[in-house]
Amino acid sequence: MENANQTTPSCFFLLGLSTVPHLQILGFLLFVVMYIITLLGNGILLFTVRISPTLHTPMYFFLSNLSIIDISFSSMIVPTILIITVSTEKSISVGGCIFQMFFSLILGATECMLLAVMAYDRFVAICRPLHYTSIMNRRFCIILALIPWTVGFINSCIQVSITWTLPFCRTHVNDFFCELPALLKLFCRDPWLNEISMYVSAATVILCAFPLTLISYVYIISTILKIRCSQGRHAAFSTCTSHLSVVTLYYVTIMSMYLRPPSSHPLKTDNAVSIFYTVVTPMLNPIIYSIRNKDVKNCVLKYIKPSGTV
Repeated sequence: MENANQTTPSCFFLLGLSTVPHLQILGFLLFVVMYIITLLGNGILLFTVRISPTLHTPMYFFLSNLSIIDISFSSMIVPTILIITVSTEKSISVGGCIFQMFFSLILGATECMLLAVMAYDRFVAICRPLHYTSIMNRRFCIILALIPWTVGFINSCIQVSITWTLPFCRTHVNDFFCELPALLKLFCRDPWLNEISMYVSAATVILCAFPLTLISYVYIISTILKIRCSQGRHAAFSTCTSHLSVVTLYYVTIMSMYLRPPSSHPLKTDNAVSIFYTVVTPMLNPIIYSIRNKDVKNCVLKYIKPSGTV
């Protein structure tokens, strides 16, 4: 039974994947496979970009940032899920909970903003091709990459400082990790101020990033439609389909998690959404970019082929 008078709990209790033994094993193996694919996919992408001079471009610089976010997101969540699933003691320390919340907010907001930056990069490449090199110079790219990380850090500091000043009456988190919406349900009093803060913060980040992404693609599509050659239209659009896939996956899940009123948050739906954008999306991102990108595939094959022909 939970301590109703507790203000600073010594630990929190998380959900396991299942209480049914054979489903625990199945879930454990599934998450291990997804985690390995995430590490391998993003790791290979980072390594390929690093050693291939032809990939030293703004697009792959931003893509490398995305891979770092994906590896960090997955590494912060999946090991905890695996331990909690197979362990009889399904607890996490307060420090570990704060760590998860702090970095999940940083990584979530950073990825949201980074997708908008990547959309702008594609806009300049397709709509201003003659000025691309001068506009997307090294200094400007570094600034564009730092902005999402800075916004994510500031957002996380604000949310964490507000959240951990209130007393907790419950310690059972109805989620697989310490996520802000789940923690808000553990307070002793009505967390209306925290909820407003969360919605304002999420709306500020998402409603800044999403319209910028949307506007970029409106201009991109408009430019593509003006290309007379059908082959040229296809080539131009194919460079953006990977990004569009990632944007759709991420924005839909993050909006459904942070921009809905608490009353419309079914537990199973929230848990599924959390798993999708913290575990599944990081696994899919490098696969999407690699499959749809000839440059990456050619560079990977270039370094694999010689060793296979010896």
